[in-house]
Formats: sequence, structure tokens, C-alpha cells
Amino acid sequence: MRYELAALSFSLLLAASAEVCAQITSARLLAASTQAKDLDFPTEVSRLSVLSYPRMALYKPEGQGPFPALVLHHQCGGLSRARWQNVSMLNWAKEAVARGYVALLIDSLGPRGVDTVCMGPRGGVNLMRGVKDALQAAEHLRQFDFVDKSRIALAGYSWGAMVGVAASSKLWGNTLSPGERFAAVVSFYPGCFTIRPSAGAAYEIVNTDIDRPLLVLLGEKDTETPAAACVAKLAAAQAAGAPVQWHVYPNVTHCWDCVSLDGFSKVDARGNRVVYYYDDNATKDAARRMFDFLQTTLAARP
Repeated sequence: MRYELAALSFSLLLAASAEVCAQITSARLLAASTQAKDLDFPTEVSRLSVLSYPRMALYKPEGQGPFPALVLHHQCGGLSRARWQNVSMLNWAKEAVARGYVALLIDSLGPRGVDTVCMGPRGGVNLMRGVKDALQAAEHLRQFDFVDKSRIALAGYSWGAMVGVAASSKLWGNTLSPGERFAAVVSFYPGCFTIRPSAGAAYEIVNTDIDRPLLVLLGEKDTETPAAACVAKLAAAQAAGAPVQWHVYPNVTHCWDCVSLDGFSKVDARGNRVVYYYDDNATKDAARRMFDFLQTTLAARP
């Protein structure tokens, strides 16, 4: 009896300790997510045409719906800067609408006067702010009659993919969401790093409390956000019961869908020289995998 009471007391102590840690983490996440102002999302539907360019915009298929919806979240360079435009993100919006989805293309950088977060947070735009942006975008979509409110998903790319993985976490999602979160998430070539702020404890991007269906697409030759590091952490989350699946494309680099960055070379945040190569076959297959995943996952929603 004494042993059982001691074991029970220890279990209660562990549970209380875990709850306190979760509360502290939630408070830190909330504080970090408010370092930049909220976005003003578009309220009018824009039309896609040959004159369209990458910007924060809302697009929809023809008809009244309600349609499933997809929030599209960009890489660390945003939607445009100087003489460069992120054509790939506009192409994903066109693909989504062609497949019967409302598409909300969001911009976490431009409206805040930030041109890039590739070397780390700037102007209050950090990963927590990005997660909050995405979750607020989902809630924004729920105000439209042409959106199926229970079938809203997120597709994120690189930095936006890290946002997606983090948003799939129960703790991150419930802390930063103003509403019902996403029904599913697709993440293209995320970094599965440990975030080490200058003060306070570290954060994991991949957490074992993932409770939203998550598809992660990775490139074997991605040296900026290495696939092997992601697979190891995703496998651990899957073993803990997380609804996670992934696919690694052989001989494919980071940003394989970035048609406007084919051959682009840079030094990344870790000091590595990286080169991007556009891969049309991988891009088409990724579209197939994403929309097959979403069709299956969203169809299972009540």
C-alpha cells in the first residue's frame, strides 16, 4: 500500500510538473507571437489571370460552394522583393483553385516592412508569429459562405512549412489559434530544427503532440533543411501516435518547386552554401500527393 501511494504521488507530481511546463511554454509562445502586428487579410475575392502577380490575395473557384479551402504560406523570402517575384506561390494558388479549393495566399513579411527572415527573425516576424498568422488566416476564411468551415487546410513551404509542422502541434495550435485550427497540413521541405532563443528554453519544431494529419514532402539533396533530420523526428512523432506521413524525393534539392529560383545559390543561416534546382517532375508529383492527401483527409471530416 505504501509503495502504491508513493507511486501515485510521483505520478501526480510528474503530471503537475508537465502542466506547469506547458503553461510556461504557452505563455512564451504567446509573447513571441505578438512582436509584430496582426495581418489585415483580404475580404474581396481576386481573379486569377495572366496579369496576376504574387501578393496576399483570396481566390475561389467558380460557383457558390461551399468549397474546401487552403491557406498558402510562403518561404523565408516572402512573396516578392526588389526585382524578384515568388511565382511558385502564385502557381500553387492557381493549382488549388483549379482543383476546387478556395486559396488564401498570405504574406507574413511585406505588410510588416520585412523583406526576408532567411537569416532569422526580423521586425517581430518569428516562427510563432508565422504560426499565428496561418491560424488567423484559417479563422478569417470561416467568415465566408463559400468556404466549407470544417475543411480548411494549410500548405506551407520552407519557412511556411516549419510554420505548418509547428501548427500541427496540439500545444502550439491551441495556444496560438483564435478558433478551430486546421483540418490538415502539408509541409514542403521544412527545417525540423531545434529553435534556441537567446534567452529561455529551446523549442522543437517537430513535437510528439502533433494531433492534425500532417504530410511532409522532402528532398534527398536538400542541404538547407536536411531530410534525414526531419525523418528521424517525424518517425519519433509517428511512433508516439502522431498522424504523420512523409515522402523523400531522390536527387531533389531544397525549393524544388521554385521555378523563379532555378540555379539560385546562397549561403544559408547555418553558413552552408546551397543551390536550388527546379524539378518539374517532383513539383507535379508533389501536387498529386498533396491533393490526394487532402481529398482523403478532408473527406473524413464530419
